[in-house]
Amino acid sequence: METLDAIRLRCSLKSKLSGREVPPDVVGAVLHAACLAPSARNTQPWRFVVVRGRAAVDALADAALPESSAVIRRALVVVVACARPADGVVVGGLNYYLYDVGSAVQNLLLAATDRGLATHLIASFDEAAVKRVLRIPDDVRVVVLTPLAWPDAASYEEAAAERLSQRTRKPTEEVVFEGAWGGA
Repeated sequence: METLDAIRLRCSLKSKLSGREVPPDVVGAVLHAACLAPSARNTQPWRFVVVRGRAAVDALADAALPESSAVIRRALVVVVACARPADGVVVGGLNYYLYDVGSAVQNLLLAATDRGLATHLIASFDEAAVKRVLRIPDDVRVVVLTPLAWPDAASYEEAAAERLSQRTRKPTEEVVFEGAWGGA
């Protein structure tokens, strides 16, 4: 798949996940792509915890995702993206660790799409519970979680077709300005 195809096709697949095993080498390739992301002053503040297997995923969902755990429970692999804020670069009062982790997660999402894996970003969770279950240190923030799962359709494109047909995006001219804010 071409990069622009992965960008165009990537969507959150909440209900179309199969229970098929995702091989460790595929998970590793997706995580390697995440680690190739740029970061402020090359600090690479991201850290990833891979939760693998039905019992471990259910324990995480039970503890930290009581209201939104359905999508997680359909996967056999969950990636938890974390960062230590102290490892981030602060410029002009802005700490860039969240931007850096976001860049890494975007790489992860696109690499997963490229390999035909479904993802769904989850930002609503009990951070203290995630930390407790996964033994994440107190000075580390849990930023986002995503399942990595094969779609339950013949292909990623087939699984994503309905979701993509409902996708809305603001027109480019509404969010891109030439020369100055609001245009020249």
